[in-house]
Amino acid sequence: MTASRALLGELARARLVGSSTHTQIRAVLRRELEARGFVVLEQRFAAAARFPLRGPRSAEGINLIAVRPRTRVATWLAAHYDSKGQPLSMAARLLWVAAAGLALAAALGATVLGGPALPWWIAAAALAGGFLALNVATEHSPGAVDNATGVLTVLAALDAVPADAGVGALLLDAEELGLVGARALVRERANLLRGTVVINFDGIDDRGGAIAYVHRPGAVVGRVAAALRSREWRRLPIVVDGLALAAAATECVTVMKGNWATTRVIHTPQDTPDRLTLDGVQDVARAVARVLSAL
Repeated sequence: MTASRALLGELARARLVGSSTHTQIRAVLRRELEARGFVVLEQRFAAAARFPLRGPRSAEGINLIAVRPRTRVATWLAAHYDSKGQPLSMAARLLWVAAAGLALAAALGATVLGGPALPWWIAAAALAGGFLALNVATEHSPGAVDNATGVLTVLAALDAVPADAGVGALLLDAEELGLVGARALVRERANLLRGTVVINFDGIDDRGGAIAYVHRPGAVVGRVAAALRSREWRRLPIVVDGLALAAAATECVTVMKGNWATTRVIHTPQDTPDRLTLDGVQDVARAVARVLSAL
C-alpha cells in the first residue's frame, strides 16, 4: 500500500491535456508499465474539447497501449489518465441538467395545455445557457479519484494476475475532453479490441459500493459484476470511455466505486489524495484479478 500511496501522490496533480504536468504524468505511467515487463506503444492524436465543453482547442493526446511480449491479449484493463477541473462538481452538474430538463418539460406541457408557458421557457433557457457558460475545462482539480484511482486499479490488477495471463493495459488520454482518446483508439486501432473483453476503471473511491456500468454484456463482464457484488447497470447519466470502447470490443464494462459524496468532489479542487486510503482500489483490483486468474 505504501508504494501505491506514493504513486498516488505522483499522479494526483492537475493534468489537463496539453499541460506540462500532463506530459510528466505520462512519463511516470510509462515507467510503471515498463517496470512490470510491458512493452508500451503510443498512439498520438489531435485532442480538442468536444462541444458542449469549452477547453483546449488544439493539443496532442497520447494513448498508452501496453502488452507483454509474446502474449495474446484477451482482456484489456483500461483507465484514462488525464484530469480536468470545472466550476461545477459532477453532482452540481447532474442537478443542474435535471433542473433544466424539468423546466423544459414544464414549458412543453404548458404550451400544449395552453397554460402560462413563457416563465418556464425563460427558466429552461436560463438554465441551459448557464450550464453552457460554466461547462469549461480548467486546471483546478488534482484528479485523485478521477482518475488517478482508475490508473492505480489497472496497475494493482496487473500485479495480481499471473505474469503469463493474456491481459494488456490501455491508459487513455483526453477522456475529459469528450472521450477523444477512446474514440481515436476505436477509429484507428479497432483490431486491438476485436474479440477482447475491456474492463474500464473510472473513479474508484473508498466510499460507497462498486458499480458495474455494462456497455456490452457477456460472461466475463457478468463474473466481474458478481465478484464486485454489483448490480449490472445498463443506463447511467455519465460519460465514460467504455461507451466508445464498446463499439469494437466483444464485452465491455466500466467499473466505478463511490456515492453521492464522491460526485461532489469530482472535477473540483477537493479531489485530493488525502481523502483516500486506496482500500477501494485494492478491493476492486483483487476482485477483478480473481476473475481473470480463473479464466
